[in-house]
Amino acid sequence: MPSVVGLLEQHELAARRRVDRLREEADRIQADLAAAEQEWQERVITRRRVGTALAPDGGNVADEEAPSGSRDTDARSAPGQAARPKSQVPVWREGLAWSVLSVDYQRILQALTDRHQLRQGPLTCQEMAVAFGLDAVPAKVEALRSKAKRLVARGWLAERQPGRFTLTQSLAGQGGPS
Repeated sequence: MPSVVGLLEQHELAARRRVDRLREEADRIQADLAAAEQEWQERVITRRRVGTALAPDGGNVADEEAPSGSRDTDARSAPGQAARPKSQVPVWREGLAWSVLSVDYQRILQALTDRHQLRQGPLTCQEMAVAFGLDAVPAKVEALRSKAKRLVARGWLAERQPGRFTLTQSLAGQGGPS
């Protein structure tokens, strides 16, 4: 008769193998998703550029694709420019305006930009909830945490201490997102 410890070790080994297989599958799916998102973004850009070139005014829409340095620095408030809710958060890169983010993400960035300008340091999700006039209940705080973590993963924010969010050096050095 097998020992209880031996049976537990067998079950543990089987569970660990399953976890490893699922992690490998998740990594593969994440890589496929990243490639598909990249292809999708390239197609959107291509369609916009073709639409601009075929526009009746001869493609004279300097506002639409102006270099980031020549745009109004408050691009985040331009109507029609904000992303729709539940949109993807792109990876931050130099010159990317925060108008590509949904309003909720822009609010988080604005709060942290204000905080940075006042030299007040990192912000917790509970503090964000209170600042946004939300009840600091777990559901609201966790929703903010999820958004903040997504911004960290995509390079918009930094989390140097667990649960305390701040702008990345890149954004902070610019005085905030462009």
